[in-house]
Amino acid sequence: MTSLNRRDFLAMVPAIPAAGKLSVDRMENLPPNVRLSLNAYSFNDMLMKKKISKAELLHFCAGAGFSAVDMTGYYFSTYPATPPDKEIFEFKRKAHELGIEISGTGVRNEFSHTEDASLDKEVDLVNRWIEVAAKMGAPVLRIFTAKKYSEGEERKRIADRLVHAINQCLPVAAAHGVILGIQNHNDFLRTAAECHDLISPFNSPWLGLVVDTGNFIAADPYEEIRKSLPLAVNWQVKEKLLIKGVQTPMDLPRLCRMIKDSSYKGNIPIETLGLNDPLNEVPIFLAKVRQQLL
Repeated sequence: MTSLNRRDFLAMVPAIPAAGKLSVDRMENLPPNVRLSLNAYSFNDMLMKKKISKAELLHFCAGAGFSAVDMTGYYFSTYPATPPDKEIFEFKRKAHELGIEISGTGVRNEFSHTEDASLDKEVDLVNRWIEVAAKMGAPVLRIFTAKKYSEGEERKRIADRLVHAINQCLPVAAAHGVILGIQNHNDFLRTAAECHDLISPFNSPWLGLVVDTGNFIAADPYEEIRKSLPLAVNWQVKEKLLIKGVQTPMDLPRLCRMIKDSSYKGNIPIETLGLNDPLNEVPIFLAKVRQQLL
């Protein structure tokens, strides 16, 4: 660490809940089988610059009152190569020690390649990290589709490549007991209908949607979120979303009503931008989300 040394960081962890005392004191009042998780991207800058370790982030989660953590693959030392079992199991053991579940992990794949060799490489990335997720105890591996939006014949071509790639990954996911969660990311997938068009035909219990609340592109993104709920296997609840191209504060009461009214059960990871002051911003956002889920 630079601006904050490790000893000082760990020393302040027990004080963190004071910023979100409501969230800690009322943990048991959340709806049944709903748990709040931290998406590690909230600490992206600190993690990538080695200002905080994975173990220290777990201490933060425990101190702030999170039930779980989503630790993306690129925070492990060898990404995109798979990390050694020692690193995986040390993280898993520390999480267990602190009472923190691992709600998911993820990779940054690209399934639109026209060349078979390039696409095979992306499929291999996902399949190798399915094994990591299983070892870690993560029920969901977050994956992506294609970085660019497309229409017409180009969209059909890319959709065929996506289907081909996903079909190469689903048997591996099923064999390891890991759900593939495709994230909509203002990329190939921008609306709930597009998510359904891609995911529903597979009719697989090992494939679903990571509902990225900040990246539906439509006149009413809240309606897109609502329509996507039947596909949900995990979440990214964000502070803002796009309305007519403008980043707008999330209407948390509206979003959380939809979550509570849905049949979704499980972890709900929250994510801040990870660019400013996550040590203070994350507990505040956690308290806001938890209060709306009560």
